[in-house]
Amino acid sequence: MPELPEVQIIVNDLINAGLIGKAITGAKVFWKKTIALPSAEEFIQTISGQTISNIRRRAKYIIFDFQSGLHLLIHLRMSGKLQLISPNTEPDKHEHVILHFSDKLDLRFHDTRKFGRLTLVNDPESIFGSLGPEPLDNAFTVDIFKKRIQSKNRQLKPLLLDQTFIAGLGNIYVDEALWEAKLHPKQIASKLSGKKLDTLYHAIRFVLQKGIDNLGTTLGKGKSNFYSAGQRRGRNAEQLNVFHRTGQTCPHCSTKIKRIVVGQRSTHICPKCQDL
Repeated sequence: MPELPEVQIIVNDLINAGLIGKAITGAKVFWKKTIALPSAEEFIQTISGQTISNIRRRAKYIIFDFQSGLHLLIHLRMSGKLQLISPNTEPDKHEHVILHFSDKLDLRFHDTRKFGRLTLVNDPESIFGSLGPEPLDNAFTVDIFKKRIQSKNRQLKPLLLDQTFIAGLGNIYVDEALWEAKLHPKQIASKLSGKKLDTLYHAIRFVLQKGIDNLGTTLGKGKSNFYSAGQRRGRNAEQLNVFHRTGQTCPHCSTKIKRIVVGQRSTHICPKCQDL
């Protein structure tokens, strides 16, 4: 699933492609369940003629703000991708929604597993209301992080994956942040010292920013793997320290990376650096 860095890269691509200020001239929906709200028929009718005033990210959502006051929320889920291509390109069987622009450009929603959703709403907070803070926001300080986490009697990995606690983190970047902070994913959050919380806070921000700087994490070559809207592969997989590196050596201590299960999620650790 694309996480915060991958979603931010897609947003950056869409902005750099000059979509802000452009009008959507029409839409096609090939799999109706891709549209969460409203109905597919109403979606096509309502979005046609909408002019984009801004493109941004909240958690793992891509947001199109329209001049009319409407908002299009796109959640990629497991395998969703956005592709900017020529309208003359033959539609792929996994392209479920196409947005047409006046300058002979299509934005196509491609999703092999069909879990991704597009939502057209007047008030994004009706969807975002329960989301936690943005970890890279300047307003999200280390003191706020400490205050939020010190009362949580939960294991670190499930807590950091909880989108109501902190927004945008997923399996890849939680594993990387915990390794960076030398913390075991089963460690109880409320038992961490202030120094360890400082380290974890900075580790989270570090691995997320590194992911953005490296244009995201693309783990394989299949169509379900992450590609930017400009069809670029991310470079961050080559710089992962534990995730997807089972049996390889830890960059810190040369101990072999181990795969365990925490909270029903596949998890990668260095048994020595992250001793429980």
